Amino acid sequence: MLQSLAIHNYALISKLEINFPAGFSVITGETGAGKSIILGALSLILGQRADAKSIKQNEDKCSIEGIFDISSYQLETFFKEKELEYDPQSCILRREIWSSGKSRAFINDSPVGLNDLKELGAFLIDIHSQHQNLLLADNHFQLQVLDVLAQNKDLKNEYQSAYKKYVSVDRQLNALKEKISQQQAEEDYIRFQFKQLEEARLQTGEQTVLEEELETLSHIEEIKSGLYRIGQLLSADENGILSALKESLNVAQSLQKIYAASEEIAGRLRTTYLDLKDLAPEIDVRQENLEFKPERLQEVNERLDLIYSLQHRHHLDSVEKLIALRDQFDNQIREINHSGEELENLEKELSEAHTQVLKIAAILSKSRKEAAHRLEKQLVEKVSILGMPYMRFSVELSPKSLDATGSDEVTYLFSANKNGELKPVAQTASGGEISRLMLGIKALIAGAMALPSIIFDEIDTGVSGEIADKMGNIMHRMGTMMQVIAITHLPQIAAKGDSQYMVYKDENKELTETQIRRLSDAERVREIAQMLSGAKLTVAAIENAKELLNNK
Repeated sequence: MLQSLAIHNYALISKLEINFPAGFSVITGETGAGKSIILGALSLILGQRADAKSIKQNEDKCSIEGIFDISSYQLETFFKEKELEYDPQSCILRREIWSSGKSRAFINDSPVGLNDLKELGAFLIDIHSQHQNLLLADNHFQLQVLDVLAQNKDLKNEYQSAYKKYVSVDRQLNALKEKISQQQAEEDYIRFQFKQLEEARLQTGEQTVLEEELETLSHIEEIKSGLYRIGQLLSADENGILSALKESLNVAQSLQKIYAASEEIAGRLRTTYLDLKDLAPEIDVRQENLEFKPERLQEVNERLDLIYSLQHRHHLDSVEKLIALRDQFDNQIREINHSGEELENLEKELSEAHTQVLKIAAILSKSRKEAAHRLEKQLVEKVSILGMPYMRFSVELSPKSLDATGSDEVTYLFSANKNGELKPVAQTASGGEISRLMLGIKALIAGAMALPSIIFDEIDTGVSGEIADKMGNIMHRMGTMMQVIAITHLPQIAAKGDSQYMVYKDENKELTETQIRRLSDAERVREIAQMLSGAKLTVAAIENAKELLNNK
C-alpha cells in the first residue's frame, strides 16, 4: 500500500508531503483545487511519461517520491530479476524531472528504466477513473477474476507446469525435425566425405613422420656421404679424432703425479673418448644401412599427396583435425541412422504431455465455468443497486488453442437494459457503467488476492443520494481488505472514509499553490456539511454531516 507521498516543485505544488493509512481514505476539494495534479504526480512514479512543462514555474527540477508497504505482494522475484536491492517490507519509488527534459527513475535508490518502474507500479497502485477501464476488456484480467473466485491458484500452477513441459517437448521435437531435415538434405555429402576419410586410414602423428622420411629419401646420397666423412674423421689411423683423443688421454694420465688438476682433465677426456668410440661404429652401420629406395619414395609422396589433398579440400592444416572431422561425420551418420527412433520417442512423449495438459485444462475450464456462474449472479446483485436495476451480465467462455493461461477465451457481456442485447462490456457500457462494474468486480475479489492499492478517481460522477451511499459502503468494505483511496465530490461517499483529506489552493499576492491536509473529526463535519449545503453552511447541513459520519 501507499504509505507516503512527497512532491516538490510539480505544477502548482512547491512542497507537499502526506502520509496515507490503511483502509478507506477519501480526498475531497473544490473543482480545480488540484486533485488531478496530485494524481498526475503519482502517475509519474508509476512509470508514466514526463513533461518538462509540469515543473513548477521558475524551477529547474521537480521530484516525486512514494514509499510503499510491499509485505503482501511477494515481489522478491521481480527485484532479483532486475538486480535491485530488496526489502520485503518497504519500497521507495522516485522520479526526477529537469526543465531540460531529462528524466530519471529510481527504485530503492537504484536507477531504473521507465518500463521497470511501470512494471513494479502495476503491483502497487491501480488508478481507476472513467477513462481508465481497459482492464475490463483485458482477457488476462477477466481470467484472473474467475481464477480468484474459483480459488484456482494450485490448479493454475499445476497446469502451467504441465504446459511448460508440453511446450519444451514440442520445441525439442521441432528442433529434431529440422535437424533431421537438414541431415537428410546433406546425407549423401556426409556419407561420401566420411567414406573418403575412412578409406584414408589416417593415423595421429603420421604426417610429421612421413615428411621427415621424405626429406631423408630425397637426400640419401648427401646423407651417406656426410656420414662416411664423419666416420673417417673419427677413425682415421693417424689423423683421426679418436687417435688424437687417445694420445691426449695418455698425456693427461702421465701428469697426474705432478699436476693434480690433470685428473679431472683425464676424466673428461676419457668420457669423450669412450662416447666417440661407441659412436664411430654406429655411424658406419647407419651409413651402410642407408640405401636409395625409389619405390618407398613414391609411396611416401603419394601418401603425403593424399593427406595434403584432404587438408586442402576441408580447409584444415593437420591430420589430427582430419581425424576429428571424420569422427564428426561418423557421429552424424549414426544420428541419421538412429533419428527415427529418437523422433518416435519424442512424438510419444509429446502426445503424453499434450494429454496431460488437456486433462488439467479441462478441470481448469470446469472450475472457471462454475466461478463464471457465481460472478454473474453476485455482480448483478452488487451492481444493480448502484442505479442499474435492470442490468444483465454474462460471462462467455469459449475454447481456444492452448496457451499459458489454459484453453478458455473469456468475454464479459453486459446490458444496462432489461431487454437489451448482451454485448462485450467495452463495446456497450458507458464510462460510468464500467466504473460501477469494476467497483463491483474488485469488491468481489478484494479479499481473495493481494490487489494493488486502488484509487478511484471520481467514479461516482453522475450518481447521488442512495446510490452514492451504497457505492460508499462497497468501498468502505473493500477498505477492510486493502487500501482504497477515493477522490469524490459526494458527501455520502466522503462520510464513509476512515480518514479524509482536503485538497485546496493556498493563495497569496505572489503565487497560488496546491496543498493537501488530513482533516480532524471536527473539520470533517464542516467539510461534509459544506459539500451538502454549498456556499452557505447551515445548521441542518452540519447535523446531516454528523449523521452521515455516524452511519458509515
